[in-house]
Formats: sequence, C-alpha cells, structure tokens
Amino acid sequence: MINCPALIDRIMAVMEVAFDPAYGEAWNQRQVADALAMPNTHALVVDAAGAPIPDGARSAVQPAGFVLTRHVLDEEELLLIAVAPGARQRGIGVALMEQMITASRARGIVQIFLEMRRGNPAIHLYNKFGFEPIGERKHYYRMANGERIDAITFGRSI
Repeated sequence: MINCPALIDRIMAVMEVAFDPAYGEAWNQRQVADALAMPNTHALVVDAAGAPIPDGARSAVQPAGFVLTRHVLDEEELLLIAVAPGARQRGIGVALMEQMITASRARGIVQIFLEMRRGNPAIHLYNKFGFEPIGERKHYYRMANGERIDAITFGRSI
C-alpha cells in the first residue's frame, strides 16, 4: 500500500500528457490513488534519464514516465505504463520495462501479464521484452466517440 501525494502528482503529470483522449485510457487521480492504496501495488516514476525518482522526494525533477503494477502470489499485472511525449524515443519505456521486470523478479514473480487495445503502438515495446499474445476480448474498450476496440492480453515468463 502506497500513500504518497507527491508520487500521485508525478504519475498524474505524465498521465495527463501521455494518453490520447480519443482512446479513454488515462486514469484520473482518484483511480491512481485507489490503485496505490491496494496491497501489492507498485509504482515507479523515472526522470528524463530513466532514473527512478524516489516516492517521497520533494524535488523539481520533472517525471518523464511511470509504470504501475500489481501482483498476486507469483503473477504480476502491468496496469499502466506511460512516457511523456517529449521524452519518447529516448529509451525511457525500455528503462521502465527493465526496472519493472527486475523488481518483479526480486519479488518472486514468474509471470507478467498486461492488456492493451488493438493498434496500440506500445506493442513494439512489449514484443521487444518477449511478451506474447495469449488472449483477446472483443470490443472491450470504448473510445470517446463510442467506437469499440478489442483488448489483447499478453504474457511473459520471467
């Protein structure tokens, strides 16, 4: 359980610019706070160099990306990962994935799952880290215009 307003603020700073509103994927502050209040939820926020920003740090360092996960027993779910548009194509997503996998392995995790909308360009990052499609939910996501998009579930052993 994490209760750190500075952490929530950093996540929201990236969230508000990273997700295209057309897809409705961004979480609001309440959703982030509620997720962080749950047991076994983990958050990592990094700066423009991909270095972790400590949860309680009171610094002017701008967050460039974050990853939010939750685990149950030996399985981890990647809930959200985002990189601010101005920090993309600099290895931040790779740094987040590497650090998330390392932390998961240290917790004894053996499998990581994630779900994304069909057509999400993040698929290239997930493929790079060995995630493979294992399921599909037809018409799962609803776009802002009402259109429905399939969800694809991915998994990876570590």
